Amino acid sequence: MGGWSAEREVSLVSGRGCAAALREEGFTVTEIDAKPDLAAVLTALKPDVVFNALHGRWGEDGCVQGLLEILKIPYTHSGVLASALAMHKERTKALFRAYGVPVVNSIVVPRRQASESHQMKPPYVVKPVSEGSSVGIFIIREGDNRPPGALGSDDWNLSDEVMVEEFVPGRELTVAVMGGKALAVTEITTGGHAFYDYESKYSAGGSVHTIPAKIPEDVAASAMRYAELAHEAMGCRGVSRTDFRYDDTVPGKHRLIALEINTQPGMTPTSLVPEQAAYKGMSYGQLVAWMVEDASCDR
Repeated sequence: MGGWSAEREVSLVSGRGCAAALREEGFTVTEIDAKPDLAAVLTALKPDVVFNALHGRWGEDGCVQGLLEILKIPYTHSGVLASALAMHKERTKALFRAYGVPVVNSIVVPRRQASESHQMKPPYVVKPVSEGSSVGIFIIREGDNRPPGALGSDDWNLSDEVMVEEFVPGRELTVAVMGGKALAVTEITTGGHAFYDYESKYSAGGSVHTIPAKIPEDVAASAMRYAELAHEAMGCRGVSRTDFRYDDTVPGKHRLIALEINTQPGMTPTSLVPEQAAYKGMSYGQLVAWMVEDASCDR
């Protein structure tokens, strides 16, 4: 847990929650704040399984997964290729399209280019091509004269390439998949926030989760089917979570758009995946225990 990505603090919270629950389930747990000497620490420790609660670059993009494969230590969540593909939003979309999972049009451009002029007609969204937790996302609305200058700032420490994609109005939905099977559909509302951003996700009272989502049955069924397809398309294992926008803003019409897949979702006791597991009758402790028992290597 921890590490040194932009999502370090979130990872520490997830890791501590998982560690406490695993101890209650009878496991012997060592908490490791991942640093560059991780290989030496794991070699000395000789764990039976690594519970990977890292988020962001290095932790969920295939890097630590590759290290664990070399050390031949079974680990939770997806393997090297699935993790690397899912962390790159444009690669994810290419696979979604191939499997029939609906996505919007998008382009990838250098961040400074995106800061200098509109790359598509507003409204649109600009996001780092390889970050998570909604870090560094901007919504450019109709009437905005130009994109935010922050994209071209020398202080920018996220990916140098950004994705520019159509903004989809409507409602935020998410579906967890566990062992290849969708659990439920949750609707996320964020009060005064324009979308499910970092603050909405992790600040107290930042969002409200409604499970099951109050949406038409056919839309819920489609969201669950697409989440399972996304999980399969990426080659995920263990638990994943796919986020959607449900656009019902035009009476008599609707569309469901997949935004991205998270191969290592937040795992605090009140995070979205544990909430959906609880809805299906599985406690937080049972969920993390299942993940440990499910752990494996790709090779």
